[in-house]
Amino acid sequence: MPAVESHAADDVLYITFNRPAQLNALTVADLGEVAALVANPADHIRALVFAGAGSRSFSAGMHVDTFADLGPATARHVIGQVRDCLAAVRAVPLPTVAMIRGYCLGAAFELALGCDLRVAADDAQFGLPEVKIGIPSVADAALLQAYVGLARAKEIILTGDLYPAADLDRWGLLNRLVPPSRLEAETQGLLSRITRHTRTVLASQKRLFEVWQNTPLSEGIRVSTEEFAQVFEAAETLQQVHRHRSAMRETRGSG
Repeated sequence: MPAVESHAADDVLYITFNRPAQLNALTVADLGEVAALVANPADHIRALVFAGAGSRSFSAGMHVDTFADLGPATARHVIGQVRDCLAAVRAVPLPTVAMIRGYCLGAAFELALGCDLRVAADDAQFGLPEVKIGIPSVADAALLQAYVGLARAKEIILTGDLYPAADLDRWGLLNRLVPPSRLEAETQGLLSRITRHTRTVLASQKRLFEVWQNTPLSEGIRVSTEEFAQVFEAAETLQQVHRHRSAMRETRGSG
């Protein structure tokens, strides 16, 4: 069985980490596969969902063997692969959802941070344990403080401990926290409210998320106004505007 599986269901692409006996731990080769999958989604796809095989783990992050016998040059190469994969996930022009059960650790936690939305079962546990093996948390771990605040981000990173999903939900990281039996249904319900939108506007909004996170307010506003104009180059934008206008007229008429 492949270590990274993918399949499309209607307009959603599911990417599943499939190494359950090793808690879905990732290798450098897996990262390349993930990056390739998110780089070229089919034209009908409206969203991506990341999940882990089995019930024990979303993913335990990078397999610990990845870091054995590294020197500065090889370490730079490995962490560059991690960085590039996470950047590809963050920048894909479609909404991304992390659907999380069990352990969500290290690079996998960073991937979840880079996703637009996080739906977690209440048995999920989160952590950045890199410090315990003598390496720093890097790359998309930098996003953690935006969700949970600097004090809690420093605690999570400096202790390397596991934190229950209930804590992360209370601190603002999760979009939904549900029993395991409701995880897929809750994710589907959230997706149904997103995938109805045009691919043009989803891509535009995703670009703006990156701009807003990485530029001053005045620059973000400037780019936003240009993005607004650009979406009208796509025929589906006006089609959607007219469709919405007609629906609103019908609603007012029926009232």
